[in-house]
Amino acid sequence: MKGFVTFEGCEGVGKSTQIRLLREYLEGEKKDFVLTREPGGSRLAEKIRAVILDAGNAEMCDPCEALLYAAARAQHLHEIIIPALKAGKLVICDRYTDSTYAYQGFAKGLGRAWIDELNRLSVGEYTPELTIFLDLDPTSAFARKGGRDEGDRLEMLGADFHKKVYQGYLLLAERDPERFVRVDASGSKQQTHEKVLTLLRARGLI
Repeated sequence: MKGFVTFEGCEGVGKSTQIRLLREYLEGEKKDFVLTREPGGSRLAEKIRAVILDAGNAEMCDPCEALLYAAARAQHLHEIIIPALKAGKLVICDRYTDSTYAYQGFAKGLGRAWIDELNRLSVGEYTPELTIFLDLDPTSAFARKGGRDEGDRLEMLGADFHKKVYQGYLLLAERDPERFVRVDASGSKQQTHEKVLTLLRARGLI
């Protein structure tokens, strides 16, 4: 979908920092944009986010988790993303359907076909024009972050799980390299920011 950009990456890779730097750049350039996130982004979707990430909900089964993500996404899409795109705004979203594939589809074993169908039902034609994958393996990412957040149910799933998430992302890069672009995030935050801007400029998005 024209003008729709998403950011993906493993936990601790620096997505929040890169999105903040991009927001500051776009504000400085007086660009018309909407910055949002998943799960969440709208009032109801944020309530679903709280249920998904609550460390007290350890009994949540994998299909339930995936369906909750899809429910939050459908609400977020119709309430925030679609109106912004129709208004001609650049939309930047922190995570989207690729996260569901990497986390629930690959790392948790629900499978590509199951997730593809779930994503089709929840978002339809609203696929990003560009997905920026901040490429840093989870061991390095958690070390840079300073460890896992014990209040975040997904961050506490262990090293092997997060390595599988990373492998899932690499498969997505092979599957759709034109849309899903790897950006080396091993350098400084400013170096990564410049790479992000270069990519966005090359695609005519800024």
